[in-house]
Amino acid sequence: MVIGVGGSNFAAELARMAPMTDAVVPISVAELQQRIARAQALMRAQGVQALYLDTSTGLRYFTGVTLNLTERLHGAIIPVEGEIAYLSPAFEEPKTRTLLSFGEDIRVWEEHEDPTALVIETVRSKGYDSGTIAIDPATPFYTVDGLRKAGNSFTFANASSITAACRQVKSPAEIALMQTAMNITLEVHKAVARCLAPGMTTTEVQGFIDAAHRKLGGVPASRAVQFGEATAYPHGVPYPQTLVEGDMVLVDIGCFVQGYRSDITRTYVFGDPTPRQREIWDLEKRAQQAAFDAAVLGAPCENVDAAARAVIVAAGFGPGYAVPGLPHRTGHGIGMDVHEEAFMVKGNKTPLQVGMCFSDEPMICIYGEFGVRLEDIIYMTEAGPRWFTQPCHSVDDPFGYQAG
Repeated sequence: MVIGVGGSNFAAELARMAPMTDAVVPISVAELQQRIARAQALMRAQGVQALYLDTSTGLRYFTGVTLNLTERLHGAIIPVEGEIAYLSPAFEEPKTRTLLSFGEDIRVWEEHEDPTALVIETVRSKGYDSGTIAIDPATPFYTVDGLRKAGNSFTFANASSITAACRQVKSPAEIALMQTAMNITLEVHKAVARCLAPGMTTTEVQGFIDAAHRKLGGVPASRAVQFGEATAYPHGVPYPQTLVEGDMVLVDIGCFVQGYRSDITRTYVFGDPTPRQREIWDLEKRAQQAAFDAAVLGAPCENVDAAARAVIVAAGFGPGYAVPGLPHRTGHGIGMDVHEEAFMVKGNKTPLQVGMCFSDEPMICIYGEFGVRLEDIIYMTEAGPRWFTQPCHSVDDPFGYQAG
């Protein structure tokens, strides 16, 4: 056995941890500007005159500026030709200026003014009195509503055909940041497994996960921990559980490194697996591998889901999304957001291409009994799919300590 009693404890694990981020290289200003140029090329191809970015991940992706959404409009305008303009409440202008990595054009609005009118005025100042403004899909409705009223000479479109097209293909620099985040999270996973003991609660484990991610240099993000029957539910249950011998254990965690996410799930048994637990775990392992094998350059994203689901259905589960079986898509894109384009789901014909990063997690849910999810992230290369982290080795030795 490599899980649990006698291996370690939370204090000892934290004491031996050190930051893993010393060699991290942030996204450069040159790369940010290349992203804007890519967006402008897509805007020209789609007949779009301007792109409005709200206080979203999209704003950080294109500009490096991180702001929290409030009722006061912040953002940026990328015109199809020319330089970016930033938008800010007037009293926030000095702070906004300190956040800029490039560009100097900041347009401001006072408290009594309509900020959506400033957006339209800014677009017109760039030389466009009509045409199409693409709106960041994360923009609140009240802002969209204001833009429509202020800009009646414009049409408005969802900007996801521009923003998602840029963001779903990662650069080498982005993949390097994600790799560091994945490495950190895998170390946290191993530490959790070494520390499990009877009577431990899910909330205790979650507290350690946050502390461990911070100690290793990551910014804590997700920290789902489920024991026993609760592992059957993809997003957990609203109450803590206490670990007992024979429980299935599901740990789904991630962190940020320079704004880029990790997301890894490990499921194993605390104690000796029953024949039933072993059977379902091995089935999950085969489904995950089938999804990986289906990730072929040029193939549609839906093929990844279909391959994993076929393995599960052939074993007598489902069909489709029916439980017992796989009730959700097989995977999601990941980068600055934990869930982003492109999704591995039926009907998604988007072709897989170099630079795409997505999860492979075809969970098997058996309500009232237990569930198994093995989640690792794939990135596409010229040579095909690659794992950021090596998948589980076996139900008896999930982290491969005894392998070889």
